Order: sequence, then structure tokens, then C-alpha cells
Amino acid sequence: MTDPIADMLTRIRNASAVNKFDVVLPMSKVKHELAKILAKEGWVQEVSVEESAPRGKSKTSFKELKITLKYKKSGKSAITRIRRISKPGLRIYVNKENLPKVLNNLGIAVISTPQGLMTNKEARKKGLGGEVLCEVY
Repeated sequence: MTDPIADMLTRIRNASAVNKFDVVLPMSKVKHELAKILAKEGWVQEVSVEESAPRGKSKTSFKELKITLKYKKSGKSAITRIRRISKPGLRIYVNKENLPKVLNNLGIAVISTPQGLMTNKEARKKGLGGEVLCEVY
């Protein structure tokens, strides 16, 4: 897999399209930080790391990231759109003056800065730029 972040976003998008309660995917530090930002901003309900049970002949277990999705009272997903911006073939970098505004600041963009992953609003307050990973609204 060349882009694990795009895979994560696609799994979330597909699960919310069919009203699944949670999404389980392979664990990585970047995906965990991204999921924690989504939970902190209120786009997903809960994020947890679980140890998987050994499958088949293999006796090894690995960590999985479990994301519990959030739905409105009407049954629609809290996430209307989640989209990858910077891709392995075309990286998108912005400086502090050109940080994106998503849906007139109703949504968020996740920025990879030298101080770690943060939303576009946090990066604007701290005066940091970086790579625009995704946008959510």
C-alpha cells in the first residue's frame, strides 16, 4: 500500500456511507494522531488501540486502530466529506499565511507541521505551516 492515510480516509468514508458503527484498521502513529484530532474536533466519537487476536496459522498479533463513528439524530454521518489533499505523487505544502479555510471555517484541514499534526486553526494560532494532509466537513 503506497498511501496508508488515503486508505484510512476511504475506510471511514465507506463505513459512514453504509452506517457502520466502527472502523478497524492497522495501527500506525500518524493514523492514530489523525484519528485523535478527528475525535477531539467532534467528527468521530471515540478512538482506541486494540491488540488483535492471532489469525490462522500465524501466532503473531498486532495492534489495530478502532474508530467509532459519530452520527446525528437523523441517522446521517457527522462527516459529510473527508478528502485527502496531499498525495504521494503531489505533495501540497502551505506556509502560515496560506493555511486553508475549509467550508468558511466550519470544517477542518489537518496539517503536518514540525510540531506534529494539528488542525488548520491551531496552526494559524501557532504561526506554523506544513503539509496539508486532509480536509473534513
